[in-house]
Order: sequence, then structure tokens, then C-alpha cells
Amino acid sequence: MIPAEETFDGTWPFAPKFSTVAGFRQHYVDEGPRDGEIIVCLHGEPTWGYLYRNFIPPLAADYRVVVPDHMGFGKSETPQDREYTLRTHVENLEKFIDDLGLNEITFVVQDWGGPISGAYTMRNPERVKRCFLMNTLFGYGGGANPEEKTPWFQWIEKHENAGTLQGILGEMGSTVLSVMKIIGFQNSAAVDETWIRAYSMPFPDRESCIGAINFPLDVHYQRFLPFLFDLMESGNVEKVKAKPAMLVSGDMDFGISPEQAITDFKGLWPDAPIVKTPGVGHFCQEDIPETLVALIQGFVQANP
Repeated sequence: MIPAEETFDGTWPFAPKFSTVAGFRQHYVDEGPRDGEIIVCLHGEPTWGYLYRNFIPPLAADYRVVVPDHMGFGKSETPQDREYTLRTHVENLEKFIDDLGLNEITFVVQDWGGPISGAYTMRNPERVKRCFLMNTLFGYGGGANPEEKTPWFQWIEKHENAGTLQGILGEMGSTVLSVMKIIGFQNSAAVDETWIRAYSMPFPDRESCIGAINFPLDVHYQRFLPFLFDLMESGNVEKVKAKPAMLVSGDMDFGISPEQAITDFKGLWPDAPIVKTPGVGHFCQEDIPETLVALIQGFVQANP
């Protein structure tokens, strides 16, 4: 866990805040006007809120921007006695949002932020106003197919079957850049000593990597499917379909297939805008932050 006051040479200057309602010490930042439209940004594997460092200042000029770190990531605590599954992360998010009293939320999400926000929206459609997806899927539009494995999940399968996965992902403090490259990190120009330190520091030992190890295993063993199927029977799919949505899809994403992401998105929102970004990898927030911020601003303004 990163020390609360760490700013990484000023690249993460935001005041740390903490919630404990989900049973662990969860870090988040909360910037911008209290009465502004609420934007909640969710990260995925193996990153944390730092991924949104270039989003927060421009968006917080007009909106209230809330960026939590999931359990086991960033400045949040990594309890060893908890299940690290999609269901648990969604339940944590529900308690966190209740704690802050957030409503009319615009989700800005990537990677696991998509399924987590998707399940949250299916369970709490009355609290979500808009959905802005980047290199991810909700999982309810028919595009998710665990049998069609991307290079990332092929790599996960190989090492899990060989018994080497936990050893490799358990050294994330040393290998985080290599792991991100497997998933589709492209912007090598962004990498310097500060960047490496920011993404490595959450993982000082094997115990601290439990969240990063279990995210891909949730897919590999298809542990998430019963939870997803239950939500599809909830009766809220039509309410989700009625919400404004937008998808940004990079063609150098090796973690989530662009084809699956687009198919899933169209299954829910057949007429909603899709922006394809050539040369952009899985961690699009590192590749084209200014473009994405402008798209988010335009999306919110176009859907008052």
C-alpha cells in the first residue's frame, strides 16, 4: 500500500481521502465543485487511480471527480482474508458510493472498471446517469466470450496451467511494466523513474499482489459468470439500455478484444457513439489523455 501523502514528485498532487465502510481502508480522491456533475473514474488491472492523473485537473474544473482505488490496489488496503472477485469489488463500490452519497453518476471506466460499473449499474440503475467506456465492456450485450482468449488471457492460461502464474504476478513490484506491455501498454515515452515507482509501489511483496493475481483468474476460471447471469435476470437491462453511453476502443488492446468490446456495447446501445482510436493500447489514459478528456466533456454536455 502506498503511503497516504505520497505525490510521486508532484505528479499525483491530490489530497488523499479514505473510506472504511467496505471493511478495509479504501483510498480515493474527490476533486472539483461539490455541486458539480459527478464523474466516477474506475481503474482496472494492475493500475490504480494514478492512471487518471491527467484527467482529474481538467475535469475537476467543472465536475466533481471521484477516483477510488479498488481493494488491493494503489493507496487502498490489501486485506488477506477477503475474496477478490467481481462480486466483491462491486459490493465494495456500492458501499463506497453509499458512503459518499453519490447520485446521477457518470461512470468513466476502463478494463475491470467496465464490468464493475456495469454490475453496479445493473443493481443500482437509479443512481447512474451516463456511462463512458474505454477499452472495456459491461458484459450484458452479448460480446463477452471467455472462450475467445486475447493474448493477455492466453498468457494467463499458460502460466496458470504451468503453476507459474502466482510466482510471476506475485513479483508485480518488479515486473509491472512488463505485465502492462502484455496487456497492451503502448506509450513508452511516458515511462520514467517516477512512473515506474508509481505503478510498482502498491506491490512491495507477494501478499500485496493478491488483487492483481485474482482479477485475471476471475475470468480464467469463469468465476464471474454466475454473478453476471444473476444480474441479467434482474429485470434492469432495459433501464441500462436507456442511459446515454459512449465507447472508445483502441486497436492495440491485447487485454480486451476490441471486437468483443464493440459487440457487447452495440448489444446494449446499438445507436450510441463508438470512437475507434488507431494505435492506442489497453491503457488509453496513458496514450491519449487530452483526447479522452475532450470526449468525456463533449459526451456529458451532449447528454444533459
